[in-house]
Amino acid sequence: MKKFLAMFSGLVLIFTLVACSSSSGGGGKNDKPKSDIEVVSDIEATVRVSLAGWQLEDGIDPITGIDNVGFDTFVKEEFNPRFPNIKLEVYQVPWENAQAKQTAMLQSGDVDVIYSGGAFASQWMQQGLLRSIDDLIGNDSSFKGDIYLKGIWENSYSTVAFDGNTRFGLPAILGKRVTIYDKKMFEEWGVEPLSENPTPEEILDKAKQMTGKNPVTGEENYGLWWSGNSLNASTVVALTHAFGAVGAVGSLGDLKNIEWKLNEPEMVKVLEWIKEAAKYPPVEFVNGQGQENFGIETNNIAIALDHSGGATMGEYRANKDKDLLDRFVPVLNLGPKGEGWIAMDPFVMAKNAKNVEASWEVMKFLSGYETQKWNYENFQATPTLAEADFVLPEDKFIQKAMEVAAVSPSVMMDEANPFFSSEITPAINGFISQAANDQAPDIQKFLDDLQKRAVDWSARQ
Repeated sequence: MKKFLAMFSGLVLIFTLVACSSSSGGGGKNDKPKSDIEVVSDIEATVRVSLAGWQLEDGIDPITGIDNVGFDTFVKEEFNPRFPNIKLEVYQVPWENAQAKQTAMLQSGDVDVIYSGGAFASQWMQQGLLRSIDDLIGNDSSFKGDIYLKGIWENSYSTVAFDGNTRFGLPAILGKRVTIYDKKMFEEWGVEPLSENPTPEEILDKAKQMTGKNPVTGEENYGLWWSGNSLNASTVVALTHAFGAVGAVGSLGDLKNIEWKLNEPEMVKVLEWIKEAAKYPPVEFVNGQGQENFGIETNNIAIALDHSGGATMGEYRANKDKDLLDRFVPVLNLGPKGEGWIAMDPFVMAKNAKNVEASWEVMKFLSGYETQKWNYENFQATPTLAEADFVLPEDKFIQKAMEVAAVSPSVMMDEANPFFSSEITPAINGFISQAANDQAPDIQKFLDDLQKRAVDWSARQ
């Protein structure tokens, strides 16, 4: 899915939940009662909720032209009838400064429940700003963790502390990062389609074959694209899976004693691949650009790594034309089982939430089935549920992303690792830029330097 004190510039919206029963319901867009919804809890409280990036008001999707139901309306229609005596105070925070603003809210005690980036959440847990929810889960017979995809429920750093045992969040939205190829372009070049679980070597071989002047159209084609300035280095993480490069051994809960393995032969292979692969994308890829037409009729890129398929699915939602859906094909990520980097954003609870019982009910609902269904149908958010029966059969990009999530473990080479985020990712993005300009540094020397920096960093912790 895939986010970064000042006065709040975002809208502050207070949803006052009117007392109602299972027969009256809350108001919807046209104030029609939802008589078929049963009351879940009569608990009376105010819960302060901070949402990073969510759309509060109804609107129109700029790509599809389809009406979107905003969070305000969703709360009236689905939350109010179930929790008639809970009042939500909702603060919408832009992604651009979400971490700073939400950190300030946690520190000042001005929030109870937060939706934000998974890396932010893991840092807040380490800083003692979040509450463990293990006791709440243990005392709640109605809650079942197996409603979520097994891979992310069991070991995601976005919801489980670095000790591997303490749970602090519920999975809300997945990132979509799959390998997608243009079947039409493969046919024009006479290249065999990608396998269902392509290796890095297969990607390179076929990208090389399709870089240049298209033999059918005469237009310039590029064999490959990935984001060369990604803040989470998602493609690099997928490559570490593929080449067995662990990067580090230990626990993110014990930074001082991490055993770094950044200059081993497996990491050399990762950078050798990047050096070669940098020849095949449009030059703008180093800035995360150059793929604006990928997924639509005017596409000129054969393979895109860690892509969402959003443009293709948007076109389908707008006009129901299956031509582009048939043309752009998602496959698994680069790891041996299709693993890649998994973005997952959770709901978490503040350490000093005013009303823990009410906050828990809100947290469960906002990461549960009804909310995930609304978020998918209106904003194409990828669900974290094991059984997301509301996903369109045609939405193969989300289905594939969920397959990748099911097999991808959390690893030390992850944005939850503070050294990875602050040092490794910028260094590798710099390497990518140099490689794209045919000025890549000596790989072993580059990694030896990164290894030394990592060891020194851990010693200072």
